[in-house]
Amino acid sequence: MLRGILRALVGVIGVLALLVAARLWVGPEAPAAALGLKADGLLGLATLRADVGGFFAAGGLFALAGAIRGEGRLLTPPALLLGLALAGRLVTVAIDGYAAPMLPPMVIEAVLVAILLIARRRLG
Repeated sequence: MLRGILRALVGVIGVLALLVAARLWVGPEAPAAALGLKADGLLGLATLRADVGGFFAAGGLFALAGAIRGEGRLLTPPALLLGLALAGRLVTVAIDGYAAPMLPPMVIEAVLVAILLIARRRLG
């Protein structure tokens, strides 16, 4: 039963990440602004689509594949991506300081990393 719950939860994580990627590819300005980013011309738009959209697409695809196939090893890439994103935020706190709007994404990333690592271990 726990295995099924974890697969469903990871599947939801994957679908949501893919939806964020799709939003970034179709109209990057609004989701980028929600993340504190702003495109500077065509290069900026392309970078948002490629780098940020690609980040969410890669994580989402691996999470969804892991959920569908029930293979924990497929959850390593999204856990690593989110863990590195969280590490980057912690570097920002250490170097530049902390602001309250930084907390929600950090909490979300930490929770998602925990879920993905638990699912990775349980799904084998």
